[in-house]
Amino acid sequence: MQSREQRLTEVFIKLADTLGDDFELADFLGMLAEATVELLEVDAVGLDLTGDGHILRVLAAADSPAKLVETELPSYPTTEVLPLCLRGKAIGSMNLYRTDHTAFSEQELTLGQALSDMATIGLLHEREHRGRQELCGQLQQALDSRILIEQAKGMLAERTGLTLPEAFAAMRSYARGKGCGLKAVARGVLDGTLLTASLPTP
Repeated sequence: MQSREQRLTEVFIKLADTLGDDFELADFLGMLAEATVELLEVDAVGLDLTGDGHILRVLAAADSPAKLVETELPSYPTTEVLPLCLRGKAIGSMNLYRTDHTAFSEQELTLGQALSDMATIGLLHEREHRGRQELCGQLQQALDSRILIEQAKGMLAERTGLTLPEAFAAMRSYARGKGCGLKAVARGVLDGTLLTASLPTP
């Protein structure tokens, strides 16, 4: 079983590695949100990423996987907002949520900001590597792919009797196991080229 320090090291490495050809922005932000929920033991984490008028929102909660959301991020009794910012260049924010009134400790905020900073460095390197226009295009593609993934999730839930969160988790688990993107899995579910029996279920 991994120690917390080992898990943190693994997450930092993933946050720094954004230059592969298989980089997907939504997956990267989902990983960041889920890792932050796990490492800080918060009830939810929301991410806002902005670029040329686009806003990409990702939300992860302790009892559900990360997902793209269209609405404003939710309200909780205890909230902290950490900037995704490097050398005065802001590209978004990380929002930490708790369902009770327990304040965040200085140690928790320091770790949260470290995660935000690593993610910002990775994203800015990606932007410089591929060009600003391409990354903004990825923002739009991520928003567009949300519709495809939601349709596939609903279809899979209807076919198998799974709940929507369970159907999403099954698709994501299959994508990770095969080393492919979630959008490709969703497309396979919708066009019938991916048999539902192939997907891991609870």
